[in-house]
Amino acid sequence: MSDPSPAPSRRQQLREKRSLAQQRYRKHRQRNVLAQPGVHQIALVLDNLKAGYNVPKIFRSAHAFGAAAVHLVNIGPFDPAPAKGGFKHVPARFHDNFADCHRELREAGYAIFHLTPHTERQLWSAELPERCAFVLGHEEFGLSFDPADYPDLQGLAIPHFGPVDSLNVAVAASIVLYEYARRQQAETATTATKLSPP
Repeated sequence: MSDPSPAPSRRQQLREKRSLAQQRYRKHRQRNVLAQPGVHQIALVLDNLKAGYNVPKIFRSAHAFGAAAVHLVNIGPFDPAPAKGGFKHVPARFHDNFADCHRELREAGYAIFHLTPHTERQLWSAELPERCAFVLGHEEFGLSFDPADYPDLQGLAIPHFGPVDSLNVAVAASIVLYEYARRQQAETATTATKLSPP
């Protein structure tokens, strides 16, 4: 009786896992061509994020909150599995650099914000236009550009009440999406009340 085949090595397992992730990415990116914008006119800009776990998680939240699009600036292939279908359904726009992304958003009439702890202006109290985009930078290195080069960019902070000085980028994206959607739904309800007959 022959010996059973030896178990694959750790390196082989990682190589197979990476190959499957790349296959999923190609398939989901092809389907993304047919993706339609969500019910809200909010866009997220992922600026040079690591092509790992956070990117698909952000697509999942963008899908849940009805985002119009997710713009990816200089981000390579990632495993879309954690997105739970979000990468297939939320329109993705791919850019080599932030300047091209910025130009496209401005031409489409977006107000553009970037998250930063270095401002007194907080998300909760800032006015958010119906059409706005939020830029989220690299988890370790921050933004790939100098915000001073884009005078129209507005800095916003998510207030913290504990000793940490930053949030996970996917968590920050979810907070922004929720706050925007909450306000839009509140405005819709207020408008409907005003228009309803007495």
